[in-house]
Amino acid sequence: MSANPARVISVDTHDIRFPTSRELDGSDAMNPDPDYSAAYVVIRTDAGDGLEGHGFTFTIGRGNDVQVAAIGALRPHLLGRSVEELCADPGSLNRDLIGDSQLRWLGPEKGVMHMAIGAVVNAVWDLTAKRAGRPLWRLLAHADPEWLVSQVDFRYIADALTPEDALALLRDGRDGIAEREAELLERGYPGYTTSPGWLGYSDEKLTRLAKEAVAEGFTQIKLKVGADLADDVRRLRTARAAVGDGIRIAIDANQRWNIGEGIEWVRALAEFDPYWIEEPTSPDDILGHAAVRAGVAPVKVATGEHVQNRIVFKQLLQAGALDVLQIDAARVGGVNENLAILLLAAKFGVPVCPHAGGVGLCELVQHLSMFDYLALSGTTENRVIEYVDHLHEHFTAPVVMRDGHYTAPLTPGFSAAMHPGSLAEYRYPDGTFWAADLADRE
Repeated sequence: MSANPARVISVDTHDIRFPTSRELDGSDAMNPDPDYSAAYVVIRTDAGDGLEGHGFTFTIGRGNDVQVAAIGALRPHLLGRSVEELCADPGSLNRDLIGDSQLRWLGPEKGVMHMAIGAVVNAVWDLTAKRAGRPLWRLLAHADPEWLVSQVDFRYIADALTPEDALALLRDGRDGIAEREAELLERGYPGYTTSPGWLGYSDEKLTRLAKEAVAEGFTQIKLKVGADLADDVRRLRTARAAVGDGIRIAIDANQRWNIGEGIEWVRALAEFDPYWIEEPTSPDDILGHAAVRAGVAPVKVATGEHVQNRIVFKQLLQAGALDVLQIDAARVGGVNENLAILLLAAKFGVPVCPHAGGVGLCELVQHLSMFDYLALSGTTENRVIEYVDHLHEHFTAPVVMRDGHYTAPLTPGFSAAMHPGSLAEYRYPDGTFWAADLADRE
């Protein structure tokens, strides 16, 4: 240990917004005009190696005002912290942030503060992987199982998953890892695309994009539903005609329905063979999801992008309320909590198909799925990562798709860093784009 160990010297936040609502990109039954945005954080140190930790959480516009302030409230926990100790044990920061009692009172472990914790924790993991010279998926997949278990908070979930359970799952999951890693590097990880299915798109645009998706190698697409049943019947018919019978079509209601309404709506669309119904009702309604699952079978129920923490995921699994678990890289408390959720899913034998799209969510969550495949579940059967084809150009290590598969990223880190030029252009309200746009409205 040196006499003057490297310390965290700054935690900078940025309000980054993209005007996606103007083309209806991202539109759905609950969110008709989203401006895809990132409450963005950069951790800098005095280590002299030029490495930074980048992280963010995803919003759809004005929520960034609140989210950036929440991230800023966590700054005192980071400033002056030993870089070596922080990267050796990111879980220590996770525990400190969750344990800040005055901020915890605003949750606990849910909502804006929990998302802010996720952004900061993810930035630390980005820095950790960069200092190790590895992409995060590879760092996690080859980490010591005992160390990985030490990164998980088992409070509130030990009735379903003990540390001993987790250690056994991780030890068993390492069998055959070399062969799977070679296959991952050769083939990539399967994806599906939501790009054709935004609710505001015309039938012509839906048809064109659905056909392009199939030509690009995707074997599953997703359509937003839930605003108008007659429109959904027409759009599902249009999509099925465009892709044929051999392509899976998932549907996503974005929490729009009551329980009975959701069951009736999905049954009305059953003739088009939907693969899953996503977020049919409130993400907090565990028993409601179980009722929908019983009422719409064999259509699967998928949920998770708005599930607030590992505890709710635990209960969804215990209640048999979902067929497909959808983690989000930036909704819960960062990599540490997503490790807990992946372990829970493995314990219950439920496939994980992450939520992505947004700003940078594809870039992040690919690492978690690839870790899961290599070192935990050992399979990609019935597992796909969502993909949306926009905003990747703003990242220094953007997602690369090949034949409908995510190519394994090789750049060290968590793929979270945005280009400085993008930060300067789309920072709200003083970035060059927004300054000009707001001036034009005056």
